[in-house]
Amino acid sequence: MSEILKIRLKGEYIRLGQALKAVNLAEDGVDAKYKIQDGLVRVNGDVDTRRGRKLYAGDEVSYEGNQIHIIG
Repeated sequence: MSEILKIRLKGEYIRLGQALKAVNLAEDGVDAKYKIQDGLVRVNGDVDTRRGRKLYAGDEVSYEGNQIHIIG
């Protein structure tokens, strides 16, 4: 079941791997790492394989039909 999820930033940014964990789309950092490295995660419509990619307010992440909106 796909969902629209939101993450409200506490600081300036959140890293991609942390974002997947924050909304329970990854069990832990290793799980997030493999999902990202395997090209299964898109940031603003483009595949991004960098677990440390910084996400800022306005960015959108998609994984298996789920959408994550980053809110400032």
